[in-house]
Amino acid sequence: MKNNVSIKEIVRLFLKLGFLGFGGPAAHIAMMQQEVVAKRKWMSEQHFLDLLGATNLIPGPNSTEMAIHIGYDKRGWKGMLAAGLCFILPAVFITGIFAFLYRKYGHLPEVELFVYGIKPAVISVILGAIYPLAKKSVKTFFLAIMAITVLITSLFGINEIYLMFGAGLFGVAYFYVQTIKHQNTLQNVIPFFILQLGGTTLFSEINIRLFWIFLKIGAVLYGSGYVLFAFLDTELVQAGLLSRQQLMDAIAVGQFTPGPVFSSVTFIGYQINGISGALWSTIAIFLPSFVLVALINPLMKKMRQSKLLSVFLDSVNVAAIALIASVCFTMGNEAIADWRTLLIAVISIFVVFRFKKLNSAFVILGGAFLGLLLYQL
Repeated sequence: MKNNVSIKEIVRLFLKLGFLGFGGPAAHIAMMQQEVVAKRKWMSEQHFLDLLGATNLIPGPNSTEMAIHIGYDKRGWKGMLAAGLCFILPAVFITGIFAFLYRKYGHLPEVELFVYGIKPAVISVILGAIYPLAKKSVKTFFLAIMAITVLITSLFGINEIYLMFGAGLFGVAYFYVQTIKHQNTLQNVIPFFILQLGGTTLFSEINIRLFWIFLKIGAVLYGSGYVLFAFLDTELVQAGLLSRQQLMDAIAVGQFTPGPVFSSVTFIGYQINGISGALWSTIAIFLPSFVLVALINPLMKKMRQSKLLSVFLDSVNVAAIALIASVCFTMGNEAIADWRTLLIAVISIFVVFRFKKLNSAFVILGGAFLGLLLYQL
């Protein structure tokens, strides 16, 4: 694996992903897998899986935390900041433009034609990424059964954090039962959650309120960015800071702009208190992710050295892959609505699996182009 990765390489990669990362967390992680594991050989499939499992065990936006993990893993805290900021800032910048236009003109520009072909193409990118990860993570028949169970229960609406921790704990229990006759496995357990939290308009009352609201959400919100909107309804709409129509429009912006869905917070902060509101809201929602990744990442290799915790990671990893597959299935139901989108999906899947070294950005752009052509038919 390549270890001498420069800050410049990290910046280039995550700026590209920030500008071209359409499709939500699952698609972002798929693109990272292709770029970091398959193309650049920065890390092994197994280590990528371990980091993916770690992002699902801590609160915050999964794909953003994955970017921060990769940066930290290659160049320490400098790499962490470079990867995280370069992945976040393009989405924040684009969302900020939409926020300005929305506040000035009162509506969003028409984007349906643009996203029509992107959605089915994104599904092919996700499938192309989870296939090698699934082969790597499903090491035993027990893990295969666990993956199928998590996938099915996820489709029935069971909360993903329950599934993640449940899979990990069930895997540990199974391992303990299998080995208790031979040795005392408790000696392998090591502590692995150690937390060390070590008069202008910017500091107006409303900005301070926004900062604490979004800091709290960023520190406790598990799962994908889409869960964010339920929190926002409670914290902002019901409190009278935001209208429900503004919240719906913020959701729309998060859906059709690249990068993390959490950038919708930039849009919301701008509507409530202009540029300063957007700034404080954005910093607050992403800050916990940087802190948590910096604390957890150094412990990942130590966890692999423990047999018991290694089983826990393996179980969490297959659950993470199953959850991504579940998201892909749900997205497919929504995105493939007619023969045009079905055709785009089939062509995209063929391209992804036939030309494995092709950059996923070209697949997504190709889907958008096909969508523009076929939409007129």
